[in-house]
Amino acid sequence: MKIFLDTAIRADIHRLAAMGVVDGVTTNPSLLKIAKAPYREVIADICEMVAGPVSAEVVAEDWQGMVREGRELSSIAKNVVVKIPMGFEGIRAVAELKKERIATNVTLVFSSNQAILAAKAGARFVSPFIGRLDDVGHDGMEVVEEILAAYEAYGYETEVLVASIRHPQHVVRAALLGAHVVTLPTRVLEAMFQHPLTDIGIRKFLEAWKQVPKS
Repeated sequence: MKIFLDTAIRADIHRLAAMGVVDGVTTNPSLLKIAKAPYREVIADICEMVAGPVSAEVVAEDWQGMVREGRELSSIAKNVVVKIPMGFEGIRAVAELKKERIATNVTLVFSSNQAILAAKAGARFVSPFIGRLDDVGHDGMEVVEEILAAYEAYGYETEVLVASIRHPQHVVRAALLGAHVVTLPTRVLEAMFQHPLTDIGIRKFLEAWKQVPKS
């Protein structure tokens, strides 16, 4: 399973990418706002930090505008993936960009029906938002499981990119289901490194080392 960082903070991406566990990055307008820099500059910098896909989102509401923005975003770097919101206009834009061999990531997906349409239109990734589904009383991972089963049954090449991850257990469940990608806030990826028993073990080893004869 690939791990993407869901952030536009370049310092965090640089630090965590150096650990060898980051396969790509996803951004959106809210994250770019936090970065407080021109979006083209931010996207270009991120694309140099990671070799894998970097999702950059359109903000147009009509499919023609989405296609124009998609072309512009894809011109920033070869590894840009154009992030398109789910809907009539979005799916039309995905189909048009597919003809131009521009990779897309269909975002704000909350049902298997939506994911099937995204795959048929030719999206490279589909992003079910599991945390938001959990927030309204649904089990977001059930939707992921349905999408994976449908894709396998019909041989769709679209990768399931699990988004709106809230905690490390979401990552574990996504991995057990066989999701292709998870995209994580920095805090969740950092939490995956931690376990209290690891900390206790390190302290015990260091205490023991102090008592080992050095010569």
